[in-house]
Amino acid sequence: MAWDFETEPEFQELLDWAAGFVHDEVEPADLVVDDPFDRSDPVREAIIPPLQQAVRDKGLWAAHLGPDLGGQGFGQVKLGLLNEILGGSKCSPVVFGCQAPDSGNAEVLAHFGTPELKARYLEPLLAGEVFSCFSMTEPQGGSDPTAFTASAVLDGDEWVINGEKWMSTNARHASFLVVMAVSEPDNPPHQRASMFVVPAETPGIEIVRNVGVYGEAPGHGHHGYVRYTDVRIPRDHLLGDRGGGFVVSQVRLGGGRVHHAMRTVGQVRRALDLMCERAISRETKGALLSRKQLVQEMIAESWLAYQQLRILVLQTAWKIDKYQDYKRVRGDIAGIKILAPRVLHDVAVRAVQVHGALGVTDELPLGGMIMSSLSLGIADGASEVHKVTLSRQVVSGYQPASGLFPTGHLPARRAAAERKYADVLGPAGVPT
Repeated sequence: MAWDFETEPEFQELLDWAAGFVHDEVEPADLVVDDPFDRSDPVREAIIPPLQQAVRDKGLWAAHLGPDLGGQGFGQVKLGLLNEILGGSKCSPVVFGCQAPDSGNAEVLAHFGTPELKARYLEPLLAGEVFSCFSMTEPQGGSDPTAFTASAVLDGDEWVINGEKWMSTNARHASFLVVMAVSEPDNPPHQRASMFVVPAETPGIEIVRNVGVYGEAPGHGHHGYVRYTDVRIPRDHLLGDRGGGFVVSQVRLGGGRVHHAMRTVGQVRRALDLMCERAISRETKGALLSRKQLVQEMIAESWLAYQQLRILVLQTAWKIDKYQDYKRVRGDIAGIKILAPRVLHDVAVRAVQVHGALGVTDELPLGGMIMSSLSLGIADGASEVHKVTLSRQVVSGYQPASGLFPTGHLPARRAAAERKYADVLGPAGVPT
């Protein structure tokens, strides 16, 4: 097998175009478009659609999807390289048609949706005509599906959904919601819930409030606290099997975790760039910051962490391309899910320190990166949960020692080596 750290020239040209396009066109849009999901904003409508068309014309629209779904079928490695470029920009995912939670919801609909559901919901989602919401987490249960209480009861030809959901991303702008609810309460814990498509206009859906992360202006939150009261949907709006919601969610979340990590690489690179630029621009006590040993250590440690995260993410993407099986790469996905928020946090904090007072203001994006790192450590399963997954995966590849002492026990190994080379060492254990 050949190992190659280069990208073929044809795709590198697309990456170079994307980098220039994001820098010249999309990043300026970040500063004037308040919310890239808000189609009621005339500024957004004047700026974002033409940028999306430019991406379509270049063949980079919805690059996370296969050709059968309107994407290019680039694979995860190429997608990772592209997502690095998009990760540092607020509007880029929407401009390139790969925004969360829509990318994951599209994957779920593609895998588990009926032809009718695909025509009604998937096709306009892929076309960028609508947005969607993933409504799984609950106030009392967090992301633990075994603690969910929202229910779905079959009544004739309709499912009736009741309950509350917490941190339902993009509920305020969604045309439909993908909702997990308990439909088989007597089943084993991981076979109790099912996944449903719920049109946003269905009576009984109430957004109690839109929750923002710390630092966002009031009313600008993207995470809905949603209440479902006797919400009736057609029987055929079930995704997958009854009681199969956990399986459906893992298919969805596996890819989402990888894509989040890919975009985080771009954020880390942005923080590192800001830190280095500041270090060679600012003097204190007669010398540039870049000449100070503590700043040099910050830069070196940040570069090492960035490269480690980037290579691990790309290796995980390579394994997904190779095996086409998220389950087989589950430990690797858990690893990048753990590492990505940690690296972003550490590098952004160092960048704040190098910028001094300016670093903690809202005149730089560094505070937002720190907050983003904390969100990443919780979203799609807390880092602590993924550490358990990774540990189990790593340990599963080992066998227990057969004797009293571990296999690395030097006296036992030395005795075995002496027996192996007895003809050379002689009876006294010394060379003959």
